[in-house]
Parts: sequence; C-alpha cells; structure tokens
Amino acid sequence: MKVRIIALAIAIVASLSVTVSAKESKKETVTFLVSMSCENCKRRIENKLSYEKGVKDLEINLPRKTVTVEYDPKKITADKLKVTIQNLGYTVTVYTPRAPEDKNNGPHNPK
Repeated sequence: MKVRIIALAIAIVASLSVTVSAKESKKETVTFLVSMSCENCKRRIENKLSYEKGVKDLEINLPRKTVTVEYDPKKITADKLKVTIQNLGYTVTVYTPRAPEDKNNGPHNPK
C-alpha cells in the first residue's frame, strides 16, 4: 500500500513539473525608433500594441522616440509589431545599437 502511494506521489510531482515547463515560453525583445512626437502618440501606440497577442511587456520612451517590446515569437513576430505601428501612421525602423568605436579607428583617428 505504501509503495503505491509513493509511486502515485512521484507520478503527480513529475506531471506537475512537465506542466510548468510546458507553460514557459521563450521571449524576445525588439526596439523600434518611431516618429512619435507627443503623449497622445505614445498612448496610441501603447494601446494598440498592448492588445496584440504575444506581447508580454512594453516600454515607450518618448524623448528617445523608442518603443521596446518583449514578445513571444511563437505568437507574433517583430515584423508584425512593426507593421502594427506603421498602420497607425508612424515611420518605424528597428533600432540596432552601435558598437563603441575603436579608439585607433574612430572618426578622429583615421588609419
């Protein structure tokens, strides 16, 4: 009897861990430069993106004109997010941070 209870308990714990790991999903982040100019622009973009399936988190920086979206790539793509913002009437480009310039090859020290 005790062996059956222990075996059942192990089976339940194993199935729970499988269920938990199945719910974990990979997240990706993309940052866009957006031609927004005011708080209303920020709210429009925020409202539209927050209803997109797969969007996990959203940060909009109006002074820098950036929109950073954390999303589930199984549910939505970065291209779809970009098109969603463009459909609101904004110019959108994917932001790629520049690497620091090499001190020996920078603009003030050409080879």
